[in-house]
Parts: sequence; C-alpha cells; structure tokens
Amino acid sequence: MKSTQEKKEQHGTDKKKWFLLDAAEETLGRMAVRVANILRGRNKPTYTPHVDTGDFVVVVNAEKVRLTGEKDLRKKYMFYTGYMGNEKYRTAAQMRQRQGRFLVEHAVRGMMPKNRLAAAAMKKLKVYVGPAHPHGAQNPEKL
Repeated sequence: MKSTQEKKEQHGTDKKKWFLLDAAEETLGRMAVRVANILRGRNKPTYTPHVDTGDFVVVVNAEKVRLTGEKDLRKKYMFYTGYMGNEKYRTAAQMRQRQGRFLVEHAVRGMMPKNRLAAAAMKKLKVYVGPAHPHGAQNPEKL
C-alpha cells in the first residue's frame, strides 16, 4: 500500500470547503474538538501534519454554547495586564455576556498545536454571535 503526503504547492485554496456549525445547545469541549479537527484537516484522507489542509468553519450562535455542570459560574479566565497586582478573573458567564465569541475561540485555540501552522488555521475560524453571518456566498455545508 502506498501512502502519499500533501505538498504545500499541491494544496491550493480551490480545495478548501466551508462548513457551518450552529453552536446553540452544543457542548463547548466536544464542539471545539470537531472544529479544531476540521481546521487542521484531520477529517480528510489527505491529512498531512506539516501542511495546512484544513477547511473554513463558520460558527453561529456562539453565545448559546452549553457548559456542563456548574462551569458557567466556577470556570474562570485569567487576564494579566503586566502591572503588579493587575490579575483579572472573569467567570464563563461574565465572558459570555461581555464577549459571546470568546468561549468558542478560546476553546478551539487551546486544542490546536502551538505553532505557526495553527495560527494560520485559526484565521479560517469565523465565530459570530447570533444566527446571521456574512458568508452565504461561500455556500457553507451544515455540520
């Protein structure tokens, strides 16, 4: 059996597909794994770890994503300004209210490898609060 590897020159933008995911009532972690795998291209038979073979993902209703248990109140996100004593902590419920996109983007970013390829793949993630999105011309497939 012969295995092939994608090359950067072979994989053009014409092979990229668009997917639409409605985050309403989806569990955050499980949804983030699915999105991260599509962004990296792990759902394709031509997956190659060192080549960007992933597709675009549009996530709508990001503010309605579900957290299990009491994570809405107990899960905390820490921000540090760089000044002494300026650590800020916010719960998941506060982050959902202030920035509805943050929970989804942060979870997906945490499931990507920490390298330049993942930074490029994160640019293919489009997260929107509410059901509307401006990518109708790309005809995204529903997940």
